[in-house]
Amino acid sequence: MDKIKNLYRRLRDASPVPRLLFYIGLTIELLMVIVDKSNYINPIEGYLFRVTFLLFAAKLVLTRYEWKEWVLIVLLEGMGFLSYRVTGANDIIRIVTFVAACKGMPLKQVLKYTFYVTLAGCLAIVALSVTGIYGDISLTQAYGHAPAETTIYIGEKEAAETRYTLGMGHPNALSCMFFMLAALGVYVWFDRMKWYTYLFLVLLNVGVYLLTGSKTGMLITMVYLGGACLMTCVKRFRKMTFFYACGLLVFLLCIAFSVDAAVCAQRVKDAQWNAFFFVNPRDNAHIVALGKIDRHISGRIISLTDSENNDGMIHTWSAFSCENNMNYYFDMGWVKVFYRYGVIPGILYVAANLLLLWRIYKKRDGCALVLFVMFAVYTVVEAHLISVYVGRNYLLMMMGCGLTDRNT
Repeated sequence: MDKIKNLYRRLRDASPVPRLLFYIGLTIELLMVIVDKSNYINPIEGYLFRVTFLLFAAKLVLTRYEWKEWVLIVLLEGMGFLSYRVTGANDIIRIVTFVAACKGMPLKQVLKYTFYVTLAGCLAIVALSVTGIYGDISLTQAYGHAPAETTIYIGEKEAAETRYTLGMGHPNALSCMFFMLAALGVYVWFDRMKWYTYLFLVLLNVGVYLLTGSKTGMLITMVYLGGACLMTCVKRFRKMTFFYACGLLVFLLCIAFSVDAAVCAQRVKDAQWNAFFFVNPRDNAHIVALGKIDRHISGRIISLTDSENNDGMIHTWSAFSCENNMNYYFDMGWVKVFYRYGVIPGILYVAANLLLLWRIYKKRDGCALVLFVMFAVYTVVEAHLISVYVGRNYLLMMMGCGLTDRNT
């Protein structure tokens, strides 16, 4: 027994095995993200999820935790098991295991590795597309930006247009991956960023917009680069509590707006109909305001009424979700958290984000603040971060590496 204990301690404390297990699992997860962005359908995705879970679980076992951390891990894994029994999906178990396995890993090194693998994968997809080997370089279709008055109410067919995908299936996917890579790259090399580096990235962002026509991705990326540049050029802003308080306010507003949208989606749709046919929305100023916002976010709110059961609206939420909520997709990320995973897991995820923001404030990490806020805003209208792929959500790595280890 003593020999087994000594072997375990050597593996845990003096060997590269735990980190090797973590990086193998992370590599597989990142490659699955890249494959998902291509036109290829991964036939063994479910098996790979099991492999990465076992790798991260092994890393977890070979990591030293305090008893309070073990209690938290067990409770969260128990919640994940309950979710699995209710929904048939093991997403929460995998996410909790991954975040716990991040303990002891140096955050910047993990994110730098994530950046390089993701960048290499995206460049490979683009290269295969532009050379004609695999993947479509563009996509011609109607993109749903015509007003509802002409397409839905009158019935006119929206004109198709051609936008570039560079192998990623949809223009928004290309724009999204550029934002993710720009956000991650700036955060990893924040201390070495110069104003002209930001200018170069802004020009690249404009180029991506010209290819994709994705206004949301372009604006989010532009604001992120502007905020990070401000933190670079005016260093005293990093220490000002005011900006962190504003970040908290923006985060809470994102959650509140998403919940409000889930409550009022049908009324917004009805008000738009009434405004067109009766020149009167027949509802209050609040619903009218939501309708105006909805027009600027390409109908994200009324898209919650597209299914027979109005999936995504608050009456489809429950404590731990249900099996029927696992296969319906829409763009509003924060709504998806509560719809897909349940209200209780959703509240815990919001709490984890708040703890991460507190950690960012304590470290006075200005660039992390900008990244956190822009990810929160982006998740209002896009669900990229809320996914079965843990390699998509860099905040999970920040939670695990930063919250569970004071020395990272």
